[in-house]
Amino acid sequence: LRPSARHRSLLSFIRMRARAAVSQHIEYATAPDGVRIAYAVIGKGTPVVRASHWLTHLEHELDSPVWRHLLLGMASRHTLIRYDGRGTGLSQRDAVEISMDRWVSDLECVVDRLSLERFILLGVSQGGAISIKYAARHPERVSHLIIHGAYARGFLHRDNPDKQRQFVELNRALVREGWGSEHDAYRQWFTSQFIPGGTAEQARWFNDLERVSATPEMMEKFVVELSTINVADLLPKVTAPTLVTHCKGDVRVPFALGQEIAAGIPGAKFVPLDSRNHVLDRKSV
Repeated sequence: LRPSARHRSLLSFIRMRARAAVSQHIEYATAPDGVRIAYAVIGKGTPVVRASHWLTHLEHELDSPVWRHLLLGMASRHTLIRYDGRGTGLSQRDAVEISMDRWVSDLECVVDRLSLERFILLGVSQGGAISIKYAARHPERVSHLIIHGAYARGFLHRDNPDKQRQFVELNRALVREGWGSEHDAYRQWFTSQFIPGGTAEQARWFNDLERVSATPEMMEKFVVELSTINVADLLPKVTAPTLVTHCKGDVRVPFALGQEIAAGIPGAKFVPLDSRNHVLDRKSV
C-alpha cells in the first residue's frame, strides 16, 4: 500500500528532525594527482572510515531510506568518516583518472588529512577491495576491518570469463543509454539488483541516487574498472581482526565471493545475513 499524503508528510518531518540532529560539515582533501575529494565527519567516538564505493553522495545519503539507518546508527557510537570517490558525489567529477591504485590513494589522502593514526575500516561492495588493499599496505593503521557484500575478484577474474564479459558489456550499454535520463527504466535494472527486497520508496530513492551520483561517462568508466579488480592475492596479508558479512541471496555479488574473502583472510569471522539485498537493510542486521 502506498502511504497517504499525511503519512508521507509525517515521514518527511521525522527525517528532517533526524537530519537536524546530525551536524555534517563537508570538507575537501586533495589527492596526490590534484583531484579534490569531498569528505564528511559525523558522530563522536572511535573513528570508523567507510571506504568509497559505487553510488555515494554525502548530502543525499543522510536523507536516504536505504542508508540512513546504518549511518546514523554508527554515528551514535562512533566518529564516522565518509567520502565520495573521485568522479562521484561531491568530489571532483570531471577529467579524473580512476583505477584501484587511485581509489586506495584517495583513502590514504582522507585519513592523512584527518591525522587518523588508527581506525576501524569499513568496506562495502567495491569498497571491500579498496579496504583489503589498504589494510594489507598499512597494517599499523587499521585496528579492525569490516567487509560487507564485497568481492576480491571483479567480473573478468571470475569463472566463465566470456559470459562475464558479456555481462559487463550489458552494464556499459545500460549506463550509456539511460543513466542520465529522467526516466527510471534503465536505472531500475541496477536498483533491482542492489535492493530487490526494497520498498517502493527505497527503489525511487536509489534510482535518483544513480542519476545524481555521477555522469553516464564516468559510470561507464567505473563499470570497466570494477570488472578488472583482483585483490585475491592480498587476502593472506591482511592482519587486522576482520568481520565479513554477506547477504545469502545477494543478486549483485554472489554469496560465494563473500565466503572467498572470509576464507582468505587469516582468522576472519564470517556472518551470513538473511536477505536478497546487496546493501545492508534493516531486516538483515
